[in-house]
Amino acid sequence: MPEGDTIFRTAVRLRPVLVGRRIASADAGRHPDVDVEPLGGQVVSCIEARGKHLLIHVEHGLAIHSHMGMTGSWHCYREHEAWQKPRHRAALVLTMQVFPQQDNGAPVDSIGHGDPCTVAVCFSPKLLEVLSPIQLRRHRWLTHLGPDLLGADWSIDEAIRRLRWHEASSMGEAIMNQSIVCGIGNIYKSETLFVTRSNPFLEVAGYDDTQLREIVSSARYLMLRNTGGHPRRTRTAGTGPKMWVYGRSGQPCLVCGQAIQMRHQGDLGRSTYFCPACQMVNDHP
Repeated sequence: MPEGDTIFRTAVRLRPVLVGRRIASADAGRHPDVDVEPLGGQVVSCIEARGKHLLIHVEHGLAIHSHMGMTGSWHCYREHEAWQKPRHRAALVLTMQVFPQQDNGAPVDSIGHGDPCTVAVCFSPKLLEVLSPIQLRRHRWLTHLGPDLLGADWSIDEAIRRLRWHEASSMGEAIMNQSIVCGIGNIYKSETLFVTRSNPFLEVAGYDDTQLREIVSSARYLMLRNTGGHPRRTRTAGTGPKMWVYGRSGQPCLVCGQAIQMRHQGDLGRSTYFCPACQMVNDHP
């Protein structure tokens, strides 16, 4: 399930393949509503992760905006390499111009090292669009994002200030609200609130600023630990489950032994996993 750490890693993986290279062709396949014609011949300038959103910036201010939803992903391939997913699931295929070869036969990219991948494919995104500079500045989602947990301009004070704007919301809903803090999904919501022993169903107003700071700091810490490309885990123990509570409904809590529970929370019915004993949930139906 893509969350902020997944998008961060995706940006890292795509940069040596795309940045500084010219797009030889862009194919939206079965998504004719996505106008990719302006992308042909353009050079990719930078790639940016904003929470769960990925922005591939190209010349003249254009940007490819993708949101992976529950099952989307970006893959990189060599020319003629077999894809790991069916072609009909490809929403966008970017084929990059091949750079001149080094003496050893490896292609040379614009940032000075060999990278044989020349094709980037976006599979099954929730959203895919090509934005003009004006559309990017006025985007209904991007302009309302809160501080990015993995962003260079991260501000914990701003995150707490935004949480205070939503004091009537339950904590489990509030930290999933991308306008408050962006990058957190169901996994990090459940894991963060467990490790901080926070009740997901208690209103934000029930937490003081010290507690809010601990919650947000813990979310950032857990996510930063998972930006290296290894399988996601929130427990440091080398054996046993990778997660404290997520996906473990009915199994014993690794701290107290009581059965982990799952409830659907909020208008969208998002899954929240918790330990009723460690997180003192019993009094909150």
